[in-house]
Amino acid sequence: MGPVVSDALARVLSGDPAERVLDRTLRAHRDLTREGRQALKEAVFNVGLWRRRLGFLLDSPDAPPSQLLFALLHGLVGVSAPEAASWAGLEAPVPLRTGTPPSLALQASLPDWLADHFIQELGPEADDFCSHLNVPGPITLRVNPARISREALAARLASEGVPTRPGSWSPLALHVDGPRPNLYALPSLREGLFEVQDEGSQLLGLLVEARPGETVLDLCAGAGGKTLQLGAAMADSGRLMAYDPDGERLDRLQQRASRAGLTRVQVLRTPPAPGLNADRVLADVPCSELGSLRRGPDLRFRLTPDSLSQHAAIQRDILARAGDVVRPGGRVVYATCTVNRAENQDVVEDFLRSRPDFHSVRPGSGWLPDACLQDGFLFVTPHRHGTDGFFAAVLERSSKG
Repeated sequence: MGPVVSDALARVLSGDPAERVLDRTLRAHRDLTREGRQALKEAVFNVGLWRRRLGFLLDSPDAPPSQLLFALLHGLVGVSAPEAASWAGLEAPVPLRTGTPPSLALQASLPDWLADHFIQELGPEADDFCSHLNVPGPITLRVNPARISREALAARLASEGVPTRPGSWSPLALHVDGPRPNLYALPSLREGLFEVQDEGSQLLGLLVEARPGETVLDLCAGAGGKTLQLGAAMADSGRLMAYDPDGERLDRLQQRASRAGLTRVQVLRTPPAPGLNADRVLADVPCSELGSLRRGPDLRFRLTPDSLSQHAAIQRDILARAGDVVRPGGRVVYATCTVNRAENQDVVEDFLRSRPDFHSVRPGSGWLPDACLQDGFLFVTPHRHGTDGFFAAVLERSSKG
């Protein structure tokens, strides 16, 4: 199995997405045992994630995959040196450094520029935040309240062999306890009783506070997880529109809406025109996605410093469009899944300067705990809340607009 692992690791370390490499390798080696498949996955994901820390242990940032695997097994996992060398395909153990890495980047296995960015954004919390990026996030489900209550869903899932516990922040959230189940084989999913959605993402949809009978627009719908959440909040009434430039994702949204029992979702293939007079608009904009780095072992290494600024122009354009299509007295929720003031507060502040008919209001007044707020905005993170990292601003238009 050594050459199989080394080849997969080499491709990941050269920049190929880890998920894709793993999938292709497993397809090409269907004769691997269950234990072999699991070992391959652990090697690809953990060496892909910890490559900088492993390079420090080896005193070589460009060490070959076999040595990185040895450093993982012996230096981080604690496997004996001879056994780790054998598993890694080495003739003999190689020496490893001891002691604590001298920088956050090496300690948390991040590019230098990204570690510096988190220090700038989070100050003394940066170490804690970055350590949580190296722990896989929970599998979180969002109940479809149009079909079932959270308590009834938990009982149904338990009967299907999936134990859960309630989320801490979203009243719709259930966290899966225990090993990762095959959710897509569950009858409860096929019946549209839940969707897989991070608890922080659920908060974004809840901040819209969509109500039955309203006109609501999801301006960056993607495959529609939050669109479905809005539709359930509206009790499948009123007018719910979803726009995304990716037509294939909108096709998937229509399929998911049907499964969820939503009949009033209107997919928009072209951007909505000014003057739509929507009651509420959700703009969950494209961003650098720094808040979801724990969801993939190599995402951090496929980013560049330009990632921190390359989305700002389109973010401003989308927020401006949202402001144009919401009615006087209506609400816009601007949201990202990143930790970057340039994409978050700066975009909102620029919008408010250009649109004096809008003002910022406290997110989730009456139901969202203060622990989820920072400087008047929603801000949740893995180390504080157990969620992915999300930012949101709730902006309301003057009724005289």
